[in-house]
Amino acid sequence: MRPPIDSGTVLITGASSGIGREIARQLARRARTLVLVARREERLEALRDELHARNPTLGVMVERCDLAHPDEVDSLLDSLHRHLVRVDVLVNNAGLGDYSLYEQESWARIQQMLQVNVTAPLLLTHRLLRLMVERKRGGILNISSGGARAFVPGLAVYAATKHFLDGFTESLRLELMGTGVVVTQVAPGPVDTEFSEVAGTQERAGRAPAWMRISAARCAREAIEGFDRAQPLVHPGFAYRWMMRLSSLMPRGVLRAAGLPGARQLRYGTSLLEPAHPDTGQRVLLASGPEEA
Repeated sequence: MRPPIDSGTVLITGASSGIGREIARQLARRARTLVLVARREERLEALRDELHARNPTLGVMVERCDLAHPDEVDSLLDSLHRHLVRVDVLVNNAGLGDYSLYEQESWARIQQMLQVNVTAPLLLTHRLLRLMVERKRGGILNISSGGARAFVPGLAVYAATKHFLDGFTESLRLELMGTGVVVTQVAPGPVDTEFSEVAGTQERAGRAPAWMRISAARCAREAIEGFDRAQPLVHPGFAYRWMMRLSSLMPRGVLRAAGLPGARQLRYGTSLLEPAHPDTGQRVLLASGPEEA
């Protein structure tokens, strides 16, 4: 059976930049229609013009939608229904994160992350999946994160949303076995995109070694290749892929220990020391061994 991308209609969230934009560029020569969804309409229109210039027969539909607002997601779905758009492949790419201690994060921002990273992809999948199953052809491509299988101090809510998406995608894939609907999760590591700027992690992400970072174009290419092969999980980038394979063999306690330096740095300003005692002013070296699983 040919991949559902070919001559199909593909809806991409977060299509105005980064991985989503690169996926759109690379699918333009294969899909019949692309539905580009993002907050920044002017960027979507510029991308539409670029894609049309390269592929005059490609249909491109621009839908401005801020997934952080439930009413706008409803309006997006209404627009698809009104224009009789039959989506063959849904790419849940949009994501939102903030780098902060949990108790210092605003509740409004936490709700936005839950809405963008969890509720919106679940709702879009729920509304679009039934017709795919009925046609026995379709696909869900969820762009998650390596944080879906890690503990990430400073990104507690973001990591939790990706853990959720990981469990949802893996379970949905099993439910859809034999239906003709492909389900693939892409869990990238460090990718050169605007996400780290928005999330406030630019400095932290910049410390990732060059051999581990990849471009958004490469991430998109490996994501599409994995989807075409109906892979359950894709870790783009050779070095990061092997690092994740090794980490999957580690006990849970080791993974906890690996997150301790970052947690201490975030809260105390140092990866090794507790804050000064309020009475003595002395600092105490913290143990760094793994906890029991």
